[in-house]
Amino acid sequence: MADGPAAIPAPIIVKKITVVEGGHHGGAWKVAYADFVTAMMAFFLLLWLLGATEEKQRKGIADYFAPTLVKMRQESAGSDGLLGGSSLTDPDNYPNEMGQTGTRSITIPRGVTGGPTEGGGRGELDAKKLKELQDKIEQKLVQRRQLRHLAKQVRVMRAPEGIRIDLMDNADFSMFELGTTILTKDARGLLEVMADTLKDEAAPLILRGHTDSLPWRGGVSANNWSLSTGRAEATRQALVLGGVTQNRFARIEGVADTEPLIGDNPADPRNRRISLLLLEGRGPRQSAAAPPVKAAKVAPGP
Repeated sequence: MADGPAAIPAPIIVKKITVVEGGHHGGAWKVAYADFVTAMMAFFLLLWLLGATEEKQRKGIADYFAPTLVKMRQESAGSDGLLGGSSLTDPDNYPNEMGQTGTRSITIPRGVTGGPTEGGGRGELDAKKLKELQDKIEQKLVQRRQLRHLAKQVRVMRAPEGIRIDLMDNADFSMFELGTTILTKDARGLLEVMADTLKDEAAPLILRGHTDSLPWRGGVSANNWSLSTGRAEATRQALVLGGVTQNRFARIEGVADTEPLIGDNPADPRNRRISLLLLEGRGPRQSAAAPPVKAAKVAPGP
């Protein structure tokens, strides 16, 4: 082709080639998949730990990963973390007066009846006192060879007004001759032990007589009410002879068969018993030697 002034130059074509490394789809998906597998492994590991550990071990693991929260809960009544609050009945460490233990709902002094975190000292003291009294009576009975078999006839328990001591009959032992207010020989020995045990106490006494529900034979004018009252009076006289002062007795009662010890069998011989109630929180009655109280004037009748 001839050169000339009118010749047109040939166009210049530039071809750009981009080289992609890692294959056709690249390698980003591998990183995402690795993260997913790691998360699943951690999840299943957590499930395995929850199933293979005990409650104490799980608590230890939780405390290890939350030391600040544990320290906060030990030093106060709650925490600031999510779900870190406490119940109103949880014990706190607030500065209560006289070092007593309390809760956020109410502060309960030590020594009163309550749950494991709200005292309970009264119950422990009562149990200790009852056991000491029971052991004291049993030791005195064991010292008398002829009375040691009567230890099982004495029962000491807590009553609403104080401490109650039951002297019970059974098939082989009776406090009184059948249908009378006459104490048997063994019963007199038992009451001597009771008087020796109670004479140094300061609490007033209530004596209560109980009978079973066996009917009286025909032609007898007595009844269980008079019998139970007479037996309580006979017990009082025996205790006075044993050294218990007269002013210790608040009252004597006879309740017949209305308060059976064995409710499903009113005829059971264990329902025949004498109850000695030691009243707490009261002093002995005023003695007869004290000056009489001046009586109020009464207007004369018509």
